[in-house]
Amino acid sequence: MLAVSSGLSAYAGSGPWYTCRPDGGNPLRFAKKGIASSGGCAAETFPSMLKRAAESKGDKPAMKVERPLPPQDKDGTVPPALPDEEWTTWTFKDYYRDARRAARAFLKLGLQPYDSVSVWGFNAPEWAFTMAGATMVGAKLAGLYPTDTPDTAAFKVAHSGAAVVVYEDKNKLDRLVKALNARSDPKLPRVKAFVAYGYTPADGETVAIKGYAKPVLSWAALMQMGQVPGDDETVCEESSADGGMCAAEAETSESESSVRPSHAGEADAQLDARIAAVKPEQCAALVYTSGTTGEPKAVMISHDSLIFETSSVFLSTVGKIHDIGVNPVQERILSYLPMSHVAGLMVDVCVPTVMTGKSPSWCTVYFARPYDLKAGSVKDRLCACRPTCFLGVPLVWEKIADKLRAIGAANSGLKQSIATWAKDLGLKYSKNCLMGGDGSKPFGHTLADKVVLKNVKAALGMDQLKYGATGAAPIRVDTLEYFGSLGIDILELYGMSECTGAATVSSHAAHFWGCCGHPINGVEVKVFKVDPDDINKKQECPRSPGLDNLDDVFQGEVCFRGRNIMMGYLAQPDFGDAHVKSIEKKTMEAIDREGWMHSGDKGMMTESGMLKITGRFKELIIGDGGENIAPVPIEDHIKAACDGINEVMMIGDKRKFNVAIITLKAVGANGEVPGTDELDAGAKRVNPAVKTISAALDDKTWIETVTKAVTSANSDGKICPNNAFKVQKFMILPTNFSEEQGHLTPTKKLKRPVVEKAFSKQVEQMYASKETYVRYQA
Repeated sequence: MLAVSSGLSAYAGSGPWYTCRPDGGNPLRFAKKGIASSGGCAAETFPSMLKRAAESKGDKPAMKVERPLPPQDKDGTVPPALPDEEWTTWTFKDYYRDARRAARAFLKLGLQPYDSVSVWGFNAPEWAFTMAGATMVGAKLAGLYPTDTPDTAAFKVAHSGAAVVVYEDKNKLDRLVKALNARSDPKLPRVKAFVAYGYTPADGETVAIKGYAKPVLSWAALMQMGQVPGDDETVCEESSADGGMCAAEAETSESESSVRPSHAGEADAQLDARIAAVKPEQCAALVYTSGTTGEPKAVMISHDSLIFETSSVFLSTVGKIHDIGVNPVQERILSYLPMSHVAGLMVDVCVPTVMTGKSPSWCTVYFARPYDLKAGSVKDRLCACRPTCFLGVPLVWEKIADKLRAIGAANSGLKQSIATWAKDLGLKYSKNCLMGGDGSKPFGHTLADKVVLKNVKAALGMDQLKYGATGAAPIRVDTLEYFGSLGIDILELYGMSECTGAATVSSHAAHFWGCCGHPINGVEVKVFKVDPDDINKKQECPRSPGLDNLDDVFQGEVCFRGRNIMMGYLAQPDFGDAHVKSIEKKTMEAIDREGWMHSGDKGMMTESGMLKITGRFKELIIGDGGENIAPVPIEDHIKAACDGINEVMMIGDKRKFNVAIITLKAVGANGEVPGTDELDAGAKRVNPAVKTISAALDDKTWIETVTKAVTSANSDGKICPNNAFKVQKFMILPTNFSEEQGHLTPTKKLKRPVVEKAFSKQVEQMYASKETYVRYQA
């Protein structure tokens, strides 16, 4: 094990503090004391942590999923959740058993150390089994987004060097095989086998990759392949109604008295040798970036980073404050964010394993249904799970808020008056709990909570929530205020794939709306003025006296340093020397010689150590007069000023003034697909007589309402200090941005260059027009 001991302010040596090699490993970045020291968080591997969880709490539920999947009705109606006792369940002993089975099978398929196993499909227990099984044999997980195009999926499979591909359905297999065969890589894809977890392929089925037959196995067949004497539970061979495989549900045999069978034989001895050879500094997972400006990059995350990040966030920084991982009780998580994203990987796979292995608590993951996000039925799964920890991206929180606002607007008379009274008191209390507040409850709050707020939280499935957070993208302050009025504090965190998730977090003890909180324990976060030509030349910015002081002297690039920093971006030798050199250059441009990871985000830190993100350097609009304009605060103000607006995107780089393209909230617009022409309930309140986006484009009330929202933003001196920042013209689009159309990333971030190019004709129409509102023309 490589190790470097240092304080939190310096590293020994001058680096480089990265590797791009698939078989590389970085020195571990131990601090001299605290959670980042070897004593505070020992260097471990993911398999060893899972074993600890299985040995200490083997009979506790690890994962629960509804199988067979209740199908949607033809009209889109979502059937009710199954009773908890009918969810298929794996205990931690079952989890460890199936992980070892997967690992033994991977060995038989020829998986080598430093190889990868790709997974393509919606969240399922098989993701976790694959992660654990792959890392047991010294390989790594390479997750694909369920919404990846076939070409993107094929790129990731080839780039990661995947020897095995685990996938969900036959449609994905067919499209992936076609895309792999269409690639012209210097070397053939390394794939040795395909494994289906959402249906049962035919016995003996193969697919041809570049003329070579590759076996296609069911998950049950993989489990059977990995069984050894003494590990003789029955694996269910039948498929469920929707094609999903059943769990291996038989009880552990009496002869299996410990986590691992005592007479496992040669196959287990081979596996144990592989497990023992895995090092904490070795790569455990690849997380692919969204690829907003080109091919996605593969962020290499080590075992040590996974374990340290989870330990710091949940067992050190916020755990005790929120009573998480403190007592021998169950914590619950709902898995719905893509497990290929760093947030899904950490929250759904690492948190349950580390928390169960290292704390008195155990953590159970409930899996959402594949259609929940599209159908708007996440709330149903929340009510079934009643999570104690929940991470929601802004889009999810905002969609829930929109539905609640629509329900509230439909109330009238005494019922509406009582709800308004309760929410007013809830908002006052939430504001009192912000940094600088006295934490006092206003008169009547206890009654309001008992009569109204408590029932609302229960109806949302959040009545047992200890830690509700948001991340992955900026969230509007009005959304935070709305949930605050309901007694639900949404706590902002900030990070990225390159720092294994969160670098700063908020807690009930220290949070402020529009701020990302304090650095997690054991990690350094600083803001630097960085030389645009050399990231190694930088100067720390002075800290701002307050969050409202946005003077440029306090703002710079947000940088991180610690055990959670990525190993580097993966350079695939199979792609040739030019590719390797290109990736090494990108990594050198991200991690400097002192070990600081440069985020590309613009922000500032207050004297109390709180971080505020003010923009992203790639998104900055450089005005005609040289002004650096951060579009997000202006866009968010416009959205908050009109409840019917869905998205706003400013344009104005190197132009004389700024314009904006605007989308309206519509039925079915969920980020994945653009939705319909029908306005949703919140948008219809702007003018109840107007039912569609098409009609809104020519409606006087709509045009005036959006104009007022734009004017309101322009009049806010904090975000628009002069005319160069203002939006001078706008256009309402007849559709919504979506991942399907290529406008959004899998994490629902705007691909600004793509959107601007897609609507370039309309943008030029705005610049040529003399009107403030420019009517859309195809």
